[in-house]
Amino acid sequence: MPRILHIETSGEICSVALSEKDQLIGQKESEEQRSHASMLTLLIDEMMKEAGIGFPMLDAVAVSKGPGSYTGLRIGVSAAKGICFAHDLPLIGINTLEALASGILEKEKSKLEYLGFGNEDYVCPLIDARRMEVYTAIYNSTGREVKGPHALILKEGIFEDILQLKRILFLGSGAEKASEMIRHPNAIFLYRVNPLAEFMVHLASKAFEEKHFEDVAYFEPYYLKDFIATTPRKNMLGKP
Repeated sequence: MPRILHIETSGEICSVALSEKDQLIGQKESEEQRSHASMLTLLIDEMMKEAGIGFPMLDAVAVSKGPGSYTGLRIGVSAAKGICFAHDLPLIGINTLEALASGILEKEKSKLEYLGFGNEDYVCPLIDARRMEVYTAIYNSTGREVKGPHALILKEGIFEDILQLKRILFLGSGAEKASEMIRHPNAIFLYRVNPLAEFMVHLASKAFEEKHFEDVAYFEPYYLKDFIATTPRKNMLGKP
């Protein structure tokens, strides 16, 4: 199994992680505001030194590709591409929303069981964009995509059609403002959940095994910055 460096700069926390054989072996993070550009390289160097390895000993670099902060994504992707170019390493791009869902399903497994979160329920990560706008997607309890990443304006009654049938775990930086619009007994909220590099480990290892690599020269972050200006249909899963 591969040894992978993971870089996450899409949100408020700048974080890096190191994994081997699909297991987390090191991580560093900084919550200092607007410090991604100055802290990222330092965090990577500190973690690599503590692990006692150099860049040539890596098998790949994984980076959170978005959606998320425009500036943060540019910083992370630029750093990842630079390392890959310099050391001839493959680049793995990980969707930020998918990593959030996958990471929380694993990290908070016992808490979710306590909350009664079941196999038929959904996970909906929400990344704060601006005003009442969010980037979001829907995944099932195993992390499989149900509705792909999209931009959304939060309104009264949003997600109501799904909530009539299933429980939904809402999490991420947009969860708090979503709770002002979503008042349904089947809605569960986890606040103060940020994208972290450690959440990328399983997805990146799988991508490596499947040889799902990005073109280092042309890879760009997934900004997803166009928003829906009209009232969304009632059915949030896109079914007729």
